[in-house]
Amino acid sequence: MSKLINPNLQALRAQVEEIVKDLHDLTIKIGNSELAQTVSDLRNRIHEPFMFVIVGEVKSGKSSFINALLDTGREITKVAPQPMTDTIQQILYGEEEEVIILNPYLKKILLPIDILKEIAIVDTPGTNTIIEHHQEITESFIPASDLIVFVFEAKNPYRHSAWQFFDYIHSDWRKKIIFVLQQKDLMPAEDLAITRQGLVEYAEKKGLPNPSIFAVSAKLELEGEKEKSGFEAVREYIANHITGGKAPILKLQNNIETSQNINERIFKGLELRQAQYEADVEFRSDIHQTLEAQEGKSIKQVDVLVENLIAGYDRITRKKEEELSHGLSFFSLLKRSLSAVFSKKASAREWLEELATSLETELNDELRAKLNSGVVDLADSIQQMAKIIDLKIRSSKTILRDDHELFSDIAEKRNNVLRELQEQFSRFVNRAENFTDQSLFPDKSPISTNVATGSGLAVIGIVLAAVAQGMVFDITGGILTAIGLLFAGISSRVKRKKILDGFKSEINKGRGKLEEEVSTNLKAYIQNLKVKIEGNFEKFDLLLEKEKEQIARLGVLHQSITERIQALGEMLRNA
Repeated sequence: MSKLINPNLQALRAQVEEIVKDLHDLTIKIGNSELAQTVSDLRNRIHEPFMFVIVGEVKSGKSSFINALLDTGREITKVAPQPMTDTIQQILYGEEEEVIILNPYLKKILLPIDILKEIAIVDTPGTNTIIEHHQEITESFIPASDLIVFVFEAKNPYRHSAWQFFDYIHSDWRKKIIFVLQQKDLMPAEDLAITRQGLVEYAEKKGLPNPSIFAVSAKLELEGEKEKSGFEAVREYIANHITGGKAPILKLQNNIETSQNINERIFKGLELRQAQYEADVEFRSDIHQTLEAQEGKSIKQVDVLVENLIAGYDRITRKKEEELSHGLSFFSLLKRSLSAVFSKKASAREWLEELATSLETELNDELRAKLNSGVVDLADSIQQMAKIIDLKIRSSKTILRDDHELFSDIAEKRNNVLRELQEQFSRFVNRAENFTDQSLFPDKSPISTNVATGSGLAVIGIVLAAVAQGMVFDITGGILTAIGLLFAGISSRVKRKKILDGFKSEINKGRGKLEEEVSTNLKAYIQNLKVKIEGNFEKFDLLLEKEKEQIARLGVLHQSITERIQALGEMLRNA
């Protein structure tokens, strides 16, 4: 009959199976073993009959309902005053009757009953059972189910655990659900009507509009009072909505709907993962921009420092040049020579030595003061930048949390990398050697270890001062040596122009060297320090690179599955 109604069933089933296979591959790629198992179970059950899952609290009458529904004249599921269903029971068609124990919590009952060719029944323990593992195993059947039958005691359909389970089924899986009020024979008709209406309102409040509700009495059905038992309405519902050739198509529709549900959950997880990735990229860009801005600011500070050094250098050397020019005049030299003969006044040679000494003293005092002032500002700026970066790391935005149902492992991995980054950067800024090792210096020569006493950021000012002062005093020392040799060669028959030209030449060479070397060395230190700080983010950058690739790859797979689910869903609705 089903083949005549739908000759394309095999082709449709093959397409569903292919989609579920690809969805299973996707769940494996996202690394969620629980969801992968759910989809694997769904895939394995595509060829099984339409599956009813019977749920409800202990002693709600589930077992009696199943026995009456199958109407075999015998007890398929045991009924007793105490709770009997301590395992999940799959009731399936079999050519011969057989009970297969799969594990302590699950067994299959094979029966040669014709209705079981089209439907399979899963009898579950009570939703309020205290037996370990029942809930998780019951939940493993829900995604692959085609119809959920909630069985309540007619006198009290508001049991808490049953409705908790309803919330799980309805909100997470959006399964087809019908309600059965069992043991209606224990209630007056008017009370049953009130209970039924109350259940309608409660179900609608829970988000299930126009619920299908059946009031039945397994006792009356099994005693032969079939017109009063209410089971005729249940069987009619099954005949109209499931059997008679509809079950295979309905099952495929359910498989596609379940696949769509899982695919949508993956999409929502991917959205969160994408949002976290974008937040992390923004965070990383912010760190990079902070370093770029600080580098630019520090370089400008170096330029200002060098300008101040040069201004002080020019002022002192210009004054000494004027003194030299005046002192080397014919009359000044003659006067000094005669005075030296007849008095204790300094000779020309002694005067030049004094000039060189005063030049050295004034340059040292002037340049040292300017260096100390400029280096303090520069060091403060770098320290403030490091503190800002440390704060940014500690306050980075977390969107994908480590309790996420699909990507908890990804979130945990990110949290671990971020925590390691926090600890690593904190260690970095607190260790003096990170600011004094040779990789930071243009000539790859670290400063003396006894110069940079202290820890971490506290040594930056000392380091910068040592870098700059070393250059400054090497340069000025070289100038003064050259000038000293120039002055030492003077004779009584001095050539004024030669001395002045030599002085100017050495001063100009020193000026250019001072400007270039101090600027180059300080800027190189700053740039190398920036690279070293960036190095702390190597693992985080690698994480972002992998996340970008993985999100893109998973997104392509998800989109392909989405498009095929939509197309096949439309075909099944029209089948």
